[in-house]
Amino acid sequence: MLKNLAVLLARSRRHESESRMTRLVLPSPLSADLGCDAVGVPARYGFRLLGRLPRHGCVFADAGWWWWIVPAGSDQELTWPLPSHYARGAYVPATRPRLIRRLDDTSPYTPPIPLYLMACQLTGTTPRWPVGVGSARGA
Repeated sequence: MLKNLAVLLARSRRHESESRMTRLVLPSPLSADLGCDAVGVPARYGFRLLGRLPRHGCVFADAGWWWWIVPAGSDQELTWPLPSHYARGAYVPATRPRLIRRLDDTSPYTPPIPLYLMACQLTGTTPRWPVGVGSARGA
């Protein structure tokens, strides 16, 4: 009986957290041919990060977080620095996020490598690259 109760409670908590997730929707006519993920940072980093990026795509925000759209799979073998948050499928734990920036371009994406490097710089984190990336030995 207690085991069944624990299972029901766990399902309830998981369902509650899933219901708080919001998918960031790109404005038309932008297309996401490479799929869509998002990288979020606390709002206190938002303007500084935006000002340091050489190029940005769509940026969404709510009261607590700013979210940059990146191509799907931009987390492959990267450890994004805390307190940033990588959201697959652009499903974010946000309350009514709104589009706050859109580049006058046909691409919704922010290049993930400059975003990663700037997020590391702002959080005081050393970038961590997988072994072999960027070297002749890694091939």
